Amino acid sequence: MVKLYQNGVYVLHGTEMIEDNEEQREVLKKYLPDIPTKEEAMKQTIAYGILAEHNQSDNMDKLNIKFDCLTSHDITFVGIIQTARASGLEEFPVPYVLTNCHNSLCAVGGTINEDDHMFGLSCAKKYGGMYVPPHQAVIHQFAREVLAGCGKMILGSDSHTRYGALGTMAVGEGGPEIVKQLLTQTYDINMPEVIGVYLTGEPRKGVGPQDIALAIIGAVFKNGYVNNKVMEFIGDGVEKLSADYRIGIDVMTTETTCLSSIWKTDDTIKEFYMTHGRPEAYKCLQPGDVAYYDGMIYVDLSQVKPMIAMPFHPSNVYTIEEVNHNLFDILEEVEKKAKISLNNNQVEFSLRDKIRNGKLYVEQGVIAGCAGGGYENICDAADILRGKSIGADEFSLSVYPASQPVFMELVKNGRIADLMATGATVRSAFCGPCFGAGDVPANQGLSIRHTTRNFPNREGSKITNGQIASVALMDARSIAATAANQGYLTPATDLVDVEFTKPKYFFDRSIYDNRVYNGIGKPDKTVSIKFGPNIVDWPKMSALTENLLLKIVSEIHDPVTTTDELIPSGETSSYRSNPLGLAEFTLSRKDPEYVGRAKYIQSAEKARIQGENPCDAVPELEEVLQTIQSKCTNITLENTGIGSTIYAIKPGDGSAREQAASCQKVLGGWANIAKEYATKRYRSNLINWGMLPFILEEELSFGLGDYIFIPNIKNAILEKEEKITGYIVKKEMKQVEFSIGELTDKEREIILKGCLINYNRK
Repeated sequence: MVKLYQNGVYVLHGTEMIEDNEEQREVLKKYLPDIPTKEEAMKQTIAYGILAEHNQSDNMDKLNIKFDCLTSHDITFVGIIQTARASGLEEFPVPYVLTNCHNSLCAVGGTINEDDHMFGLSCAKKYGGMYVPPHQAVIHQFAREVLAGCGKMILGSDSHTRYGALGTMAVGEGGPEIVKQLLTQTYDINMPEVIGVYLTGEPRKGVGPQDIALAIIGAVFKNGYVNNKVMEFIGDGVEKLSADYRIGIDVMTTETTCLSSIWKTDDTIKEFYMTHGRPEAYKCLQPGDVAYYDGMIYVDLSQVKPMIAMPFHPSNVYTIEEVNHNLFDILEEVEKKAKISLNNNQVEFSLRDKIRNGKLYVEQGVIAGCAGGGYENICDAADILRGKSIGADEFSLSVYPASQPVFMELVKNGRIADLMATGATVRSAFCGPCFGAGDVPANQGLSIRHTTRNFPNREGSKITNGQIASVALMDARSIAATAANQGYLTPATDLVDVEFTKPKYFFDRSIYDNRVYNGIGKPDKTVSIKFGPNIVDWPKMSALTENLLLKIVSEIHDPVTTTDELIPSGETSSYRSNPLGLAEFTLSRKDPEYVGRAKYIQSAEKARIQGENPCDAVPELEEVLQTIQSKCTNITLENTGIGSTIYAIKPGDGSAREQAASCQKVLGGWANIAKEYATKRYRSNLINWGMLPFILEEELSFGLGDYIFIPNIKNAILEKEEKITGYIVKKEMKQVEFSIGELTDKEREIILKGCLINYNRK
């Protein structure tokens, strides 16, 4: 089904694969007597060509990328624009699109969500951007329909910024990287490795794009096979997939932790652009005659069965068939894994009680968002459900078309009526079910969703209130099959009599022309920005001091810590424009005591800055400082910052939301300490907020409540030292070594200044 090559792979003419080992190299010479060097063959990938075209440096090993377009939604754009404004923003230098698909439930929190929307509209007018009102489109569907283009690069402040199926290299990053582009700076990365994804065969009837995506995620997530790399989709199987199908696979590549994705293009993608009134956006993208990939994922589409990602991660995959055949054992295994994610015995979590009459019963189905809300997914689901009933028991089904144009065509061709007749409800374009702001299940409920993630509590339940529900990811077709079976888990391949009608899609651009504000290239400096009472400026942040004294205020030993656990999604989204208000939610589901501990030690730093004795605010500091000064006589309160840090094994999986880092900074955080960082984007968020991304390579020798003193940290950053020496301060000082990883000169300066705002402030 999915095979991973252990070495690099040469691909000849886009079809013949030869692994890079001694035996196969001899085979390659028979094909090509004048075999190109590996370095030359690397340049024949699609990804290399696009990166080279957008690179502003003269060094392809050290890329300085400028993007063609930027996108943000209403969880992120207020903070981004506020940061850019504090840094001297005068107008948007490239097209910047502000969508409103996350904070769309304006009853939550009074006026604050709609206040954010009005802020966005006024900024689009003032600085020359595009504004997509609530319920018009989810961010990624709008980008596919209006922004994508073959060979282009798009940067978005949402982790699922992926338009590779349309020939567009797109990257999801934290807000500060958007700010840099708005200030005409570059996105600076080392040349990423490129991993080929060779698709062959044709999916069997009833297997959808989510099934293919989950099969790939299951094969590559845990081993980090594509971590921070580019996935390039090639092979004869690509031609067997529709544009919608490719898009459905592509958007889920984020869950592999790759940096970006790109696909070869063909007449199917050409037709997509023609359908959307943008034929000029198409060009044929293919790898060169001899292309070298740093690895290869070989996928036989015909062997993939309907899949399910059980709680609590998209990589926790099984076939639906094996779940149904080994139901008790698999549910018991999932429950054991869940105890780790749920802090062991914090709440009672059970799935085995879902077994009814020897079958798995689920309480809810959702088809929504950038992954599930596509036209073809919903049409196929309607075909499965036509003439049936979802029943009058606990099971419910809701469907969210990804954009108003998609919704309109589904109304015109009758698929909406077919769905509604079954008892399903149909909603407007909204990302809420993906992050817990819509369709929250009942306590202990199990929801099957064609969305992007199923992290703990991401569906909206609150573990601190004793609530727990869970999500299993599935394809829309198997969700519809389960709905047709009134809540009993059913793979779509079981429904052999279903006819998929595949109605043609007609895109109606007038919906956007009538409603979307397009001020790109037309800034109006006379416009006044509209602020609501919840839109608050960033607090002042200090530059890095010569020395640091850090207190460990949270210690997390989960194998991976998601950004959802660092800053919860869902109802907290309403406070994204209020840094101080949002910070109160930091780690609230993982470590409810974190905020109090962080604020306590922050009170010492506030006293220090004001020239007061920090020991008056935090009496325990007196003994700590005495121990330090007995060994280091040059340490003073003037040159030593006091703050907090957290320890986690592998933090930062999942969302690009910068608030996972900025909230820690607002509460006085100076650093993270980790064995490794799950994603580049989380590490970048830490750096852009002036936080040190420490890596602990030795065994853990400190814990919650301990102090770590790091002398001469400012000089270590300036001198580009590879190792950072710190000391665990108890009655004595015990040495501990950290590394900090590669930093660009710009990143070092940002850390020294205290944050990106300080770095750019004029």
